[in-house]
Amino acid sequence: MTDSENGQLQWKRIYQIGALAAIGAVLVGLLEILITFLPGGNTTQETVLDWFNLFQESWFMGLRNLGLLNILFNLLAILTYFALYAVHRQDRHKPYAALAAIISFLGIAVFLATNRAFAMLDLSHQYAAATTDAQHLILEAAGLAMLAVGQSHTPGTFLAFFLAEVAGILISVVMLRSQLFSKATAYAGIVGFGMLLVFEFTASFVSGLSAVTMIFAMIGGLLSMIWYLLVARKLFQLGQ
Repeated sequence: MTDSENGQLQWKRIYQIGALAAIGAVLVGLLEILITFLPGGNTTQETVLDWFNLFQESWFMGLRNLGLLNILFNLLAILTYFALYAVHRQDRHKPYAALAAIISFLGIAVFLATNRAFAMLDLSHQYAAATTDAQHLILEAAGLAMLAVGQSHTPGTFLAFFLAEVAGILISVVMLRSQLFSKATAYAGIVGFGMLLVFEFTASFVSGLSAVTMIFAMIGGLLSMIWYLLVARKLFQLGQ
């Protein structure tokens, strides 16, 4: 096997890994939806004590509500975006594909750096073990600080989701221009990630629009899952 053939084989493996990661991302999204319909899956924690109680009742639900599944989703997205860059590496739109990958990686890094799920789990254990009012007050204050940064769909997490969704829109525009992917894939990404971006903005900064906000979230989430499936199919084809 020549060096050129070996290089092509390695790129095809990257496409296959990216395709598997895209399917994994869809499965994580479906799991998130399934959990929402389970008992307690759609409840809202209003106070720090509500969060501590949730962690004491179910550590998994506490971690999930603070972004555990989003961590897994984002790790899979890294592989998918790198594969999409690899597909466009010889196309004239390569710089924009590279920019989309960089923006997505930055968004993932910000999300991982600001996520406070495991820190809140530890605080909940400390709160349960505390014996004085002073200790409880200190731990409640610490919990408030954690939630200000790490509670999903709030100003604290807006930057991470903003970067991820901008990356999705940008790579979808690249797909549309390069014609290496179908128009259906490109438009599903542009509209889907665009609606998720509107959802993040309204959920983080606009109050009183929860019903409208959820419509954007549901449609955007559905289209983004369709986008991941279409991307996976094309990457599998390229990997053959």
